[in-house]
Amino acid sequence: MRRLGSGGIVAVATTVALTSHIMAAPASELRVCADPNNMPFSNSAQLGFENRLATLIADHLGKQVSYTWWAQRRGFIRNTLKAGKCDVVMGVSSTYDLVEATIPYYRSTYVFLSRQDQHLDVTSLLDPRLRKLRIGVHLIGDDGNNTPPAQALGEQGIVDNVRGYSIYGDYREANPPARLLEAVESREIELAAAWGPLAGYFAKLSPVSLTVTPIQDGDRFAPQQFQFSISMGVRKGDHDLRDQLNAFIIGHRAEIATLLRDYGVPVVETSETDSGGH
Repeated sequence: MRRLGSGGIVAVATTVALTSHIMAAPASELRVCADPNNMPFSNSAQLGFENRLATLIADHLGKQVSYTWWAQRRGFIRNTLKAGKCDVVMGVSSTYDLVEATIPYYRSTYVFLSRQDQHLDVTSLLDPRLRKLRIGVHLIGDDGNNTPPAQALGEQGIVDNVRGYSIYGDYREANPPARLLEAVESREIELAAAWGPLAGYFAKLSPVSLTVTPIQDGDRFAPQQFQFSISMGVRKGDHDLRDQLNAFIIGHRAEIATLLRDYGVPVVETSETDSGGH
């Protein structure tokens, strides 16, 4: 899942430095920290759903969006939000402890992706066919950390037929995480286990008909999680902006849902009030 919240980012910034940067921020701007090459979330052409969401929020607040672009990997928060160069990250895990998180604006899940013409219809991590299919998974970070599906497959001893694709990939290419999904198209692998928003978006764009199926039985592999609530993140202590964003989320849930649907994001319905504890 190429969304912030999996740990490994450490940063310290002084209160004095942050305060001076915040005071310098023009009141007419919504300053967004974003990755310039990370569709479907964001890119420098502002075509991602997080770009569109930022524009909707800015319009609601009577502001203009401005961006600080930085590759979303180790050091992202330290070099953007904590450095005071921008004020909001549009997509973080709701439990991410390096930011002050808003209430969630969607919840998604890891999925299986396959070619429709193969009629696999795999939904469970316990499916015995997983021991024979060529499976692709994302690896995160230089140390090859496992995503939840990769971890679950490994726990079952399903390793010899699994291929890892770096989620960061070659940043000189457009949308590096898409290499895993393109491998399904080309039959390099038969099945991909990927974060839902990535798989859903690229499946919609694919010239090949692809099947996106939410992964079931994730609870069998606790404490691994396969579903995540996603929030926006601001600097800790920036309650004013957090509260403005919360109010927008509450008042525009239908509009947000339409936006996510347009980008093929698989949304897990929840009955939670998502108060976020604030």
